[in-house]
Amino acid sequence: MSEKQKKATAYWKENVRYLFILLTIWFLVSYGAGILFKETLDNFKIGGFKLGFWFAQQGAIYVFVILIFVYVRLMNKLDKKYGYTD
Repeated sequence: MSEKQKKATAYWKENVRYLFILLTIWFLVSYGAGILFKETLDNFKIGGFKLGFWFAQQGAIYVFVILIFVYVRLMNKLDKKYGYTD
């Protein structure tokens, strides 16, 4: 395997690791907080609404948008690390 292929493989493995971590966070927030842990979270309030309801309606969307920005930042760092910058 050439050096270029090794670099590309390492880049892809790190990218997939980032994706797995971020998608796990998204799943835990959207499915976990909005459905599985709703009853427990409803004991707390945010903005006058029960926290479980808030996560199901608003929080998961906010977290998803934040994760997009985190992914962009991580990928920019990864591109620089492996020399794939413009």
